[in-house]
Amino acid sequence: MDELQELYRQVILDHNRNPRNFGELADATRVVAGVNPLCGDKMTLYVKVGDGKIEDIRFQGTGCAISVASSSLMTERVKGLPVDAALQLFEKVHDLLTGPREHEPAADLDKLAALGGVREYPSRVKCASLGWHALKSAVADDAATNVTTE
Repeated sequence: MDELQELYRQVILDHNRNPRNFGELADATRVVAGVNPLCGDKMTLYVKVGDGKIEDIRFQGTGCAISVASSSLMTERVKGLPVDAALQLFEKVHDLLTGPREHEPAADLDKLAALGGVREYPSRVKCASLGWHALKSAVADDAATNVTTE
């Protein structure tokens, strides 16, 4: 098995079985509901934004292993980041998930690079990107409360 595929498998399994930052965030300043109708993933993202940064972030819901793992990885990585940096990270992950297969992931993605394995399964890209689209929606200047990947 290719090294990246093995990393992908291990990271996805770990974050699906033990999702980080899972549960409601009572003092969230922004809440976004996300749905992936193709797979049935449903999640709610809770974000506490203050002084231009993501002070805290949590999610809850049900979904496939890729959706849960990606949301877990995302919350772990963006907690404490300035909003602008989180949006730049969204762009890098979006490129990782949807870019050409021969495209190398950004060097600063660390564990998030494992999500690149999703490119091998095009029907799962929406699963992996659901939490990320919810994040982008939550921190945007014109924050929405619902996001659907179609």
